[in-house]
Amino acid sequence: MKQTLEERIGYHFRDARLLETALTHSSYANERHSADVVSYERLEFLGDSVLGLTTAEYLYSHEPALPEGRMTRLRAELVCETSLHRTALSLGLGEFMRLGRGEELTGGRERASILADMVEAVIAAIYLDGGMAEAKKFIMSRVLSGAELGEDHPSADYKTALQELVQRRGEVRICYELIGESGPDHSKTFTFSVSVDGETVGEGSGRTKKEAEQMAARRALERLEA
Repeated sequence: MKQTLEERIGYHFRDARLLETALTHSSYANERHSADVVSYERLEFLGDSVLGLTTAEYLYSHEPALPEGRMTRLRAELVCETSLHRTALSLGLGEFMRLGRGEELTGGRERASILADMVEAVIAAIYLDGGMAEAKKFIMSRVLSGAELGEDHPSADYKTALQELVQRRGEVRICYELIGESGPDHSKTFTFSVSVDGETVGEGSGRTKKEAEQMAARRALERLEA
């Protein structure tokens, strides 16, 4: 198993335990009650930072004309859950995942959020085992390969990008408010506004509340970056 996955990843681990941990869900660790079996959550935390830094450096180097706000939004698009889930599927990470019985029975092996988190854990495992250069190599070949920098991605996390932008500007409070809904129960459209420190900066609509919030955040980014 280890050799097959390493071939797909394109990196061979000196410490096989790091890869094993990166593939271990908390449900599996909790069932084992052993100090030697830990979940990927701490690795995921580290991998998120390594991925963010690599993506920021990539945008800085490849898009010299882009303003800071646009780079913030693009970074969020490139490392969103959908992008990482796609990477996990291309590697077949689900085959190697260690899940608890309950999580297995409820479809955890195919759950996008778990697979996306596991990609970040694998990035951290590579980083700890082989250093930043190897981690970057994996990110560039598996996550950022073929990235379409000129496109807007409907699955992008505009809310996170907006949060990062306003925090850097010293503003502290973002609030999303449902301001309207229309249509029959089976096909509603929701409209949300988003305010920063009490000032409305964007509105957006969507088929779900989550989608409407993302669209409101996108409009806010467009306004604040103008």
